[in-house]
Amino acid sequence: MRQIPVLIDRASPVPLYHQLAEQLTAAIEDGTLQPGDPFENELALADRLDLSRPTVRRAIAELVSRGLLVRRRGVGTAVASEVIHRRDELTSLFEDMERKGKRPVTRVLDINRQSVTPRAASALNLPADTPLFYVERLRLAGDIPTALMHNWLPPQFSDITEEELASGSLYAVLRARGVRPVVAHQTIGARKPRSVERKRLDLSPGDPLLTMTRRAYDAAGTAIEFGDHCYRYDQYAFDVTVHER
Repeated sequence: MRQIPVLIDRASPVPLYHQLAEQLTAAIEDGTLQPGDPFENELALADRLDLSRPTVRRAIAELVSRGLLVRRRGVGTAVASEVIHRRDELTSLFEDMERKGKRPVTRVLDINRQSVTPRAASALNLPADTPLFYVERLRLAGDIPTALMHNWLPPQFSDITEEELASGSLYAVLRARGVRPVVAHQTIGARKPRSVERKRLDLSPGDPLLTMTRRAYDAAGTAIEFGDHCYRYDQYAFDVTVHER
């Protein structure tokens, strides 16, 4: 049974279980751990890394929930036979597209550094009259429009530039400022597109939209982003793995 090198930074604000889960995920995705490989048991991993068993158990449970590991009664835990291509994790659309080998392109359609939006302020746990940083972007895969994204951030991020937003992912911009989104609450749905959405996403009459709202938090539990996005039904899909408790 192969032991994966893991580096745990106990001074980092990122929870220990999340550090472990991310490094184990990387080992699976880069092929260090192959489908069907037996996985180091919880107790041995906890002892080797000097972590508590609940911490290790939570990290393993996260990989099981993503479809990367499977638990087999009487056998133990093993790498899943097939890695899910779109995991239920906290990544940006830009990063998802890069992972799939697509060429993400971003067009910044609007920026408002004093947006008073009570719905977004409430999602960010701020007073309703707080002036927020707002950006609207169109994300394309090459020449194909894929998503229309609306994001609101707390006022401390009002210095974010259009050039930063056009050149990469919003989460990369936040990480460059020392802010790391580590957990989010998402609501996924579908509806008919509005006329402006139909035009910008090049949809035909009657085509549906996939939708997602997201509230993202840092390791301290502070809300750092609220997003309201819509996606072309034929260019994007949400894959969520569920497992028996």
